[in-house]
Amino acid sequence: MYNKISLKDIAKELNLSKTAVSLVLNNKGDANNISRPTQERIYAYAKKKNYKPNEIARWLSLGKTKTIGLIIPRISDSFYANIASYIERRAMEMGYTVFFSSSNEDPKKEATLIQSMFSRQVEGLIIASTQKNHAEIKYLKDNNLPFVLIDRHYPDIDTNFVVVNNYSGANRITKHLLKLARKRVGFITIKSDLKAMKERLRGYVEAIELHTENHNELVKSLDYEKFESQMDESLSDLIFFKKIDALVFSTHFLVRAGIRSLKRLGIEIPAKVAIASFSELSEFDLVNPPITVMRQPVKDIGNTAVDILFSELNELKDVKTMERTKKQRVLEPEFLIRKSCGS
Repeated sequence: MYNKISLKDIAKELNLSKTAVSLVLNNKGDANNISRPTQERIYAYAKKKNYKPNEIARWLSLGKTKTIGLIIPRISDSFYANIASYIERRAMEMGYTVFFSSSNEDPKKEATLIQSMFSRQVEGLIIASTQKNHAEIKYLKDNNLPFVLIDRHYPDIDTNFVVVNNYSGANRITKHLLKLARKRVGFITIKSDLKAMKERLRGYVEAIELHTENHNELVKSLDYEKFESQMDESLSDLIFFKKIDALVFSTHFLVRAGIRSLKRLGIEIPAKVAIASFSELSEFDLVNPPITVMRQPVKDIGNTAVDILFSELNELKDVKTMERTKKQRVLEPEFLIRKSCGS
């Protein structure tokens, strides 16, 4: 993604000062009385080595632009759309504009978007990452560009982040269903390498493993691109063969497909199967019965991310020597008990 040859490398190879090389490559050679032959040598060598300007250095030289960038997986996902609206609102209060982009969970597109944001000279970034761009995130950190990760982070890279306690949320939902005398609690999720989804599964497993033998057979992991078509078969197996009497959905968009499937199968909620969801859609309190949810604090996620980013911007003085303590927030979700659990 990033050029491997630097201004320092070019200067050393051509036996010139780094300042001279920088002036020429920024089209300021004539204004600073650098000879045409020297300029041509620099241009030729830079072209030969496929040199591209360091966008971070360019960003730093331009100063404030009153813009920040936001990269999320999908703007069509209501969870991220809501977070984006709070980020935009908070940024506007600070006199800033937000550039939005969606990665569509594509690591290559995300890497390109990060570079593109530099081209727009944003002052900082908020990223809900695919968690598959270690090199790019480490590059941002090592070059002291202000950024905050939301919803997902890289445990092995010390960065600013705002996430939700996915483990405790899923664990609490499952324990609640068990306390309601539901003996066989199933879990429907999507196949994913995201830490958030793994933590929700872990929370469920640690709640149920002391109560249910062979709990692995009660977990269904669906393909993201096919989850709607796979839902009927998965629910049929869990209900009619595994004999579940309660069900936890790992994320909100699975619930809508799940409710449709339960209706097709003639399964009454909560008489036959109690259901609950980690994360919610706005209509969850309007359907019959209303859905029990572990609500993620989208307003707090958005506002906290912006506050951390602006704290970074205010502290940004000498990027060469700056070593700031990273700001890391783990927010607790809110448990809303409704009639879909039967109590």
